[in-house]
Amino acid sequence: MVSLKKKVRYNLETFLLLSPFLILFAVFGIFPIVYSFFMSFTDYSALSPEFNFVGLKNYIKAFQDEVFLVALKNTVIFVVGTIPFTTVFSLLLAVLINSKFLPLKDLFKAGFFLPSVISMVVISTTWMYLYSADGFFNKMLEFFGQNPIPTSWLANTKTALLSIMIMDIWAAIGYYTILFLAGLQSIPQQLYEAAAIDGANKTKMFFKITLPLLKPTMYFVIALNTIRSFQIFSEIFTMTGGGPMNATQTIVHYLYIVGFRNFEMGYASAIAYILVLIILTITLLQGKLLRSENL
Repeated sequence: MVSLKKKVRYNLETFLLLSPFLILFAVFGIFPIVYSFFMSFTDYSALSPEFNFVGLKNYIKAFQDEVFLVALKNTVIFVVGTIPFTTVFSLLLAVLINSKFLPLKDLFKAGFFLPSVISMVVISTTWMYLYSADGFFNKMLEFFGQNPIPTSWLANTKTALLSIMIMDIWAAIGYYTILFLAGLQSIPQQLYEAAAIDGANKTKMFFKITLPLLKPTMYFVIALNTIRSFQIFSEIFTMTGGGPMNATQTIVHYLYIVGFRNFEMGYASAIAYILVLIILTITLLQGKLLRSENL
């Protein structure tokens, strides 16, 4: 009986110590998720306190909305067009930094990681000048004898999204390089020494030892990059506002327009949960593929 009282007292003390966090998490974490999910089935507007239950109408509306479909297409293009380059470049840089022949490793690590600690708004603003009509990239085209783009690269429907993708790849590489570097340094060196004794060259070691043992890190990097890329917002908001002619419109930026400019909170909530479902499905498929023994 005494032990039971002690156990109850211990559990009560633990709950009381955790209660500030639990209360804050419930109020600012769980409640908004549950309430926004409920709102996605209503016609709730921030301009009116009254709302009606409309079922799946908002979800159906999304796939009949031309702007949302354009935003979905642009987001998929952004994800597919950035993740392979970011992953490959980050892995190669991590291998290079992890090699014994590269001097000043700490300087390179700090240099590559620096964009990750700078605000994306600051980075986006800087690159806007690089993409301007008299900016760096147009000057480079002129230097190599090519015709520059007469307006800003971000004002051209053919180059706007590509320009943001290039900037995003540059800004993200350093962060994922550090993650890959941590994965590389966790691989036992004895494996490479044994492979060298058996006559394996560097290329064979990379594909037979490094890549297989990096699969958990690879999955984490790709999943994290996928989630981040599907949620791209700051770059679009700062550089183009979704233009020109919705050429850079993405799901989260369109969600922002619907919810905080048009005040259609019910429809915006539905868009948010469509995005959650897309991300969840893709990350689960990635996990199944990357954890496969046949890969």
